[in-house]
Order: sequence, then structure tokens, then C-alpha cells
Amino acid sequence: MKITIDERPEANDIEVAIVCRRTDRQVLDIVARLRMFDRKVTGSADGSTHVVNAEDILYVESVDKRTFFYTAEDVYETALRLYEMEERLEGCDFLRVAKGCVVNFRRIASLCPEMNGRLVATMDNGEQVVISRQYAPDVRRKLGML
Repeated sequence: MKITIDERPEANDIEVAIVCRRTDRQVLDIVARLRMFDRKVTGSADGSTHVVNAEDILYVESVDKRTFFYTAEDVYETALRLYEMEERLEGCDFLRVAKGCVVNFRRIASLCPEMNGRLVATMDNGEQVVISRQYAPDVRRKLGML
């Protein structure tokens, strides 16, 4: 991979151009990382509102009609519904893994199959998330296992 930086004093914003022979998994991975870099989400914890980078989110979960997102250190509540968070994080490599859970695919450290067709994802902080049978094929497909 060749990286070129072209400084232009007249530029108003950062522009990233990817030149490639074809769009493959590596190119899509680069695009997802770039999108995640600039995406922010707000959530509340301890009576205050926090701005969190999408890349820091491990997973988003809906519990009792409330939506929470988890980082390695904290849990935040958001006013958005799960599907709205999923839309907000679209293109950032987040994947629906259960009816009430969306996971940051980049933060999965390992996957372990269970007897009933489910998978257990261990996040990079050691926390485990269950991937339901319904969504397990999507995860396997993303990994190139199907």
C-alpha cells in the first residue's frame, strides 16, 4: 500500500481519495475505519452528556425499551432507539447480532460456537455478547466462513 499526503493551503477540509485496481475487502476495511474516525455519538452517564467516538463503542443494546452503548470503561444511555443507533453507525462496521443488540465488528477479539447454532463473541475488553442463531450466518458470511 502506498500512502501519499498532498498538503494544499487552499483546502478547506480533509479529503481522502483511494486509488485501487478493484474494491476488495481491504479497501472496504479502510473506508469503514475512515468513516468511524469521524463519527460521534452522544450518551448520558452520571447525570451528564458525553460525546463518544464510534470506534470506542463495543456494542449497543436495547433493554426494557431503553438503549445503552458500551465502551471498554463505561455504559451510556442514549435517547435514540436501537435501529436509530444502527442507522447512525451505518458504514462503520457495526453489525446486528441479535434482536436487541448491534456490535462493533472491529472490537470482537474471538468467536466461539455454541451447540444450538448461536455464537459467543468475546469483545476486546473480555466482555461476551451472544450472537443469536438468526444473525450467526451474517457474522460467518462477514468472516468469509460461508
